[in-house]
Amino acid sequence: MDLLAELRTRKLLAIIRADGADTALACVETLVEAGVTALEISLTTPGGVEAIAKARSQYDPHILIGAGTVVTAAQADEVAAARAGFVVTPAITRGAHRAVELGLPLLCGALTPTEVVAALDLGATAVKIFPAKLHGPGYFSELLAPLPDAPLIAVGGVDAQSAPRYLAAGALAVGVGSPLLGDAGTGGSLAELAIRASTFRTELDV
Repeated sequence: MDLLAELRTRKLLAIIRADGADTALACVETLVEAGVTALEISLTTPGGVEAIAKARSQYDPHILIGAGTVVTAAQADEVAAARAGFVVTPAITRGAHRAVELGLPLLCGALTPTEVVAALDLGATAVKIFPAKLHGPGYFSELLAPLPDAPLIAVGGVDAQSAPRYLAAGALAVGVGSPLLGDAGTGGSLAELAIRASTFRTELDV
């Protein structure tokens, strides 16, 4: 599967941080039912690796399920064993290096032009510009002027209103955590999560 092409088509990557594996899985199920088909389960979630493994066994390959906040090489090994489809890191971590060694698609966190180039040189499939809200959508246009072929994903403070602006500025997709999840990751309303998912999909026309 061409992860870049899929992310360009789907436009929205849901970032799930929860208080446990069961809550994370409930969020995954709600989002998938609402039409969100690219999901990242953060390893800041207790039992996150378990949640990835269960979600991967529950859904067919069309549902993209990755591991987020992969910092260490050991974590990369664990999520590979759990059959994560891709790895997301907050920066150029040891986990990022290990993911490339394992052949796992890597969405590598970066902010500056130097970090973007370093992430791509490492072998990242795409670069997660984080935190995107620090400089806003216009920053993507600025980055892409000297780096026109850099595949960039906007993550950090992206809400339903700003998401289309990041895409218009050149981001291939947006990764969204708390503006989408709300309190669902700590036992809040799943019905409201489904409504927020619908709002994002409407704003992004997906």
